[in-house]
Amino acid sequence: MSARENILARIGKARGSSITADVDGEIRRHQRGPIPPLAGDLVKRFGERAASLASDVVQARTITEVPGLVARYLSERQLPRQGVCWPALAPYGWHSAGIELETRAARGDDLVGVTGAFAGIAETGTLMLLSGPETPATVSLLPETHVAVLESSRIVATMEQAWDRLRVERGALPRAVNFVSGPSRTADIEQTVTLGAHGPYRVLIIIVG
Repeated sequence: MSARENILARIGKARGSSITADVDGEIRRHQRGPIPPLAGDLVKRFGERAASLASDVVQARTITEVPGLVARYLSERQLPRQGVCWPALAPYGWHSAGIELETRAARGDDLVGVTGAFAGIAETGTLMLLSGPETPATVSLLPETHVAVLESSRIVATMEQAWDRLRVERGALPRAVNFVSGPSRTADIEQTVTLGAHGPYRVLIIIVG
């Protein structure tokens, strides 16, 4: 029995029933709370909400425009043009834009990290990222600058729809699901908002399509 099955068995025993064999059924039977309707353009709504959380948001017509947009963003802010990215993003033509990216998990001295995103949530302007060997979570968490490339077709209205899509497309859940709502911030010290306390100082979202 796996650790997951063991945990579910213990929960089922405590509830007086077994849910190990029907996790999806248990989820479907659970009553959802009210979900506010979102009318209009979800891509526009996502961009507006993300910007309100201090993310920088730009749009690209095709993926070929992405390296140039990233290069401009880094140059305007006098940021380094070296960093790390997810393996799937390596063929985008970074070198031709003057950017050097290594395809590996991030270390503490990496200043720029480029990732994709499983989904964008229009209601809150939040990115949904999945951990895995090809999508190391450190690339979005350790560097001071996080660049996320998001396909417009992957923008959904609500958090609930993002989870539904994950279950349909992936089946088994990844080890971790991370949600990014703008740069890292805290107000723990004297209730003064400080960016970059526990993660990136800045987030650039490039919506493609």
